[in-house]
Amino acid sequence: MSIVKPRIYLASQSPRRRELLKQIGINFEVLLLRSDPRRNPDVDETPHAGEPPENYVLRVCQAKAEAGYTALSLRNLPPFPVLAADTTVTLETQIFGKPENAEQAAAMLRQLSGREHQVLSAVAVAMGEQVEVVISASTVRFAPLTEDRIHRYLLTHEYADKAGGYAIQGHAGAFIEYISGSYSGVMGLPLFETVQLLRHFGYPTP
Repeated sequence: MSIVKPRIYLASQSPRRRELLKQIGINFEVLLLRSDPRRNPDVDETPHAGEPPENYVLRVCQAKAEAGYTALSLRNLPPFPVLAADTTVTLETQIFGKPENAEQAAAMLRQLSGREHQVLSAVAVAMGEQVEVVISASTVRFAPLTEDRIHRYLLTHEYADKAGGYAIQGHAGAFIEYISGSYSGVMGLPLFETVQLLRHFGYPTP
């Protein structure tokens, strides 16, 4: 009789989150939510009117984990924990989502230039009827950015699919004067909080 190695499902297509889980030795399988026609459309990530950024990122993250666990039963997959995460950049309560084009990315970078902003990363784990969610908050300060520097950054196209139009582990890492908080959280998956959640569900962690 073969022994089933404990694993989790990752309800995210983010290569950064996959890298971070591999970094700490978590055995996972990517759960692609969009591929199942029987489930509801993807989680609506539109902020509600007047919704505080913390509430927004927690709500979206929990919805992703719940949608992921629902997908398991639809596909008759083995019931292992489903991990989801959501990251948003916020400046004075304004939520910066993923820019749709270079113009939006440039506008975001101009607002972040020379200022501190917050990066909120929520992590949720769903198993059965139980869903637990935690949040990591980090402060990031950008150096003042010239128009030329912003233009050259946009040519890399790194802004695509990135909250706030940047990734700390990419070219934009050169913009950051300092961070206070979780480096992995700014990347999109705070490892300390992730491990705490997985332990809560009895998953073996480092």
